[in-house]
Amino acid sequence: MRCALPLAAVAALLCAGCAATGDHGAGDTGEAKPGGGPASAAPADAVRAAVARTGATTARLHERIEVSGRGETYTLTVTGGFDFAGGRGSLAVDFPEGGIPHIDETFADGKVYVKGAAGTDAAAWAVMPRDKAEAHYVLRAPVNDPEHVFRQTAAMKRVSREGEETVHGVRTVHYRGMLDHKTLTLRMTSDVRSKTDKARDVLGDDLPAFADAWVDGRGRLVQTCMTLNLAAVQVKVTMALSGLGAPVSVRTPRPGDTVPVSGMSGVLTG
Repeated sequence: MRCALPLAAVAALLCAGCAATGDHGAGDTGEAKPGGGPASAAPADAVRAAVARTGATTARLHERIEVSGRGETYTLTVTGGFDFAGGRGSLAVDFPEGGIPHIDETFADGKVYVKGAAGTDAAAWAVMPRDKAEAHYVLRAPVNDPEHVFRQTAAMKRVSREGEETVHGVRTVHYRGMLDHKTLTLRMTSDVRSKTDKARDVLGDDLPAFADAWVDGRGRLVQTCMTLNLAAVQVKVTMALSGLGAPVSVRTPRPGDTVPVSGMSGVLTG
């Protein structure tokens, strides 16, 4: 990597207009050997298997998104329950520092509903196809979709086994890898992708983005973390998973309360 001056320029390209972004975690306890598979399993295979296994069940999640720079840190939180196998979930998104209204998100039937979305009536639910939502910031999932985080985690490269760790009371194996440019820019808007492409050109290499996964004894994700570290800005997104397999209740908004939209943007929606 090259030195701080070009990195500062990269940061300006990446985060003009950024107001917030991640860290936090939890899972249930278990006495099985952490790692969820034979010790000989390749680290990348172990991570992909953990993502697949977790993506076939339900979980409570707590995501913390942090953006730091110029001596300040801005934080968002995303909490709720998700039935990954059923493609359904309910999330609450908050900016704890205040100044940005809370929003609610519901995922169901291939759609995402957002109450409090920018540009809509406060009482209405904006609705659009889930697979059409895009990311407007680096390391932000489109409309905070946790399955997007799963896809990026599963695609990490140069994966290594970092050892056994206890995370929120759960014995786990910690894996770490890198996010290549294709994975980092997954489902980005064209303008943000263009800025990220320019940032890569400035560096002459992929941006310094990393992913971590903590896997329990049943081979399920307990926590994920993605980071981007530049001279002028640092982004960290940590998602904790708990209550794996527990029922998740999701209420879909009534059709009369919804407003179709073609896209969603804003700090809280990613």
